[in-house]
Amino acid sequence: MRARSFSRVGFVGLGNMGGHMARNLLKKGCRLTVYDVNETAMSNLTEAGANRASSPAEVAEETEAVVSMLPSNQHVLDVYSGKHGLLSSAREKTLFIDSSTIDPFVSQTLAANAEKQAARFIDAPVSGGVNAAKDGTLTIMVGGSKENLELAKPLLTKMGARVVHCGDVGMGQAAKICNNMLLGISMIGTAEAFNFGERLGLDAKVLADIVNSSSGRCWSSELYNPVPGILDNVPSSKNYEGGFGATLMAKDLGLAQAAAAKVDATIPLGSIAHQIFRTLISQGFSDKDFSVVYQFLKGRK
Repeated sequence: MRARSFSRVGFVGLGNMGGHMARNLLKKGCRLTVYDVNETAMSNLTEAGANRASSPAEVAEETEAVVSMLPSNQHVLDVYSGKHGLLSSAREKTLFIDSSTIDPFVSQTLAANAEKQAARFIDAPVSGGVNAAKDGTLTIMVGGSKENLELAKPLLTKMGARVVHCGDVGMGQAAKICNNMLLGISMIGTAEAFNFGERLGLDAKVLADIVNSSSGRCWSSELYNPVPGILDNVPSSKNYEGGFGATLMAKDLGLAQAAAAKVDATIPLGSIAHQIFRTLISQGFSDKDFSVVYQFLKGRK
């Protein structure tokens, strides 16, 4: 199927990720209508050239395709199925692209509801963080029909560098929560190993050099090391500011827990990682990047 060019696009959810994604759509020629509960976030986009909507329903009324980027299951359900939600005014063949990270089963429910109104829905969570959202280099994991993926590609490629079809609706979410569960586990393992090495008397930079050329090498050790001073341009060397928040990691690990229970999957390390990040948050690290688990295991605030 030939890709379609959407002339009027909507965006709901203009937070740290969504704001940058929406800006990239604007920069690349989309006529954009936006909505967010945060007035400042909306003003930032309208000053850049977007149109302002008063509700998600108004976004759907004025556009042919809508991207959403929201914090949680309930936010997504409210935006799509609430009294003034997107589906309350969805027109036939409107394409909805939800880039939030949520329960795969919620995505499947929303897709079924959209289909009842002859609208289209795909889940398209993203990976790469705020910098990739800003630079338009996100990896986008898509769940939905091949037909709807082809329709969405012209928009997705304005926001990301890699678009991967993961299967039917919900499978983009499945890929995202599996990846983030592994990331959470590996970051805890990396932080634990470097704390252990330090207690044994090893210099952290020497250990990093060994690990990153040996079998323990992983993304968390090589490109996002949690020890301050090993890498310059990562949160651990910036007082754990920016990056991927500990609260978001805990949320994603919670999604993995819920999904695992529904399909009777055994994820013991995912469960332990979830508890570690929940405890970390209760100890005052909630506003830090998730790599702050290194300091938590060290016993510092």
